[in-house]
Amino acid sequence: MSHLYIHIPFCHRICPYCAFFKHTPGRTNMRGFVAAVVREARLRLPEGFAPSTIYCGGGTPSMLSPTHLDALVAGLRQWVDFSQLREWSFEANPATLTPAKVRRWRELGITRVSLGVQSLEPELLRLLGRTHTPEQVAADVALLRAEGIEQLNLDLMFSLPGQSLAQWEHTLESALALQPEHLSTYNLSYEEDTAFFERYGAAAGDEETDVLFFRRADELLRAAGYRHYEISNFARPGYRCRHNLACWRGEDYAALGPGAVGSMGGLRYRNAEDTPAYIAALQAGQLPPALCEQLTSAQRRTELLGLQLRTDEGLAPRWLRAQDAPTVRMLEEQGLARRRTDGGLVLTPAGFLVADAIAVELM
Repeated sequence: MSHLYIHIPFCHRICPYCAFFKHTPGRTNMRGFVAAVVREARLRLPEGFAPSTIYCGGGTPSMLSPTHLDALVAGLRQWVDFSQLREWSFEANPATLTPAKVRRWRELGITRVSLGVQSLEPELLRLLGRTHTPEQVAADVALLRAEGIEQLNLDLMFSLPGQSLAQWEHTLESALALQPEHLSTYNLSYEEDTAFFERYGAAAGDEETDVLFFRRADELLRAAGYRHYEISNFARPGYRCRHNLACWRGEDYAALGPGAVGSMGGLRYRNAEDTPAYIAALQAGQLPPALCEQLTSAQRRTELLGLQLRTDEGLAPRWLRAQDAPTVRMLEEQGLARRRTDGGLVLTPAGFLVADAIAVELM
């Protein structure tokens, strides 16, 4: 199956913790940006490319006006075959939705909206530089439901500066009250080139607190009927994110947009994080500047160790070698992993906490 990621780098304001490629629109010609993405699709994808999933991430895809989104979709449809599409995810910021905008999303075929909630505590939202309130999140969820969006994800963050366990529990319980099909819970990390890194430093955060918050989310969300199917993701039965699952399984996915990363046939490419250069190159009929790497089989295995072990499907048996047997036995004895019936390896909830270290042990 084929998959497509589209990066929309624009944000109304820059959050102090975010390390993704993003910027305010500034003087960007939005019509020119949309035309550039369509041109990249024609240059990078075979005609009739038929994705089973599309994921629009950012940045803030919901910043695209209905006019610009219409132009993007119309342009893509002239080259890309949408007939096999089973899931179309679209990231959005709370308090930026309108009935007309959401209605148009549904009419275009968007099936899944991911809201960047982060917290449902007013003081923590202010700390994170978010401009919405808990009340606006609830109103947006009601709007999305009223307009026919049937799959909803809420992004949440834990281990925030000064955040108490009680606050984290309240955010989780408040999120559950909104009855989303999917919840993503991310441990805040302090990335270079962010205001939080400059403010709090590389040593910020506490491992014991991270573990406590992680385990509490696992307990509360599992008890509410959600499947903890990936380290940071929980879903009701039948509502796992198909696009992200494909990436974690190691399936090919194409990517469009400045800063977008794609992987096709063992070739990994990352478009330069430079929106003006991206637009200029495509206006000249050329692919944008990008870093490309043809992965070796060893590199591919290393990558898949880190990806597949993040999920409750685990590592496929073909990626385990004979020399891994002692390590696998040790992991089983320590309660960190179990063998699948086909010989693959699945981490336990305790193993999820040290997944990166386990991947290194198996390299």
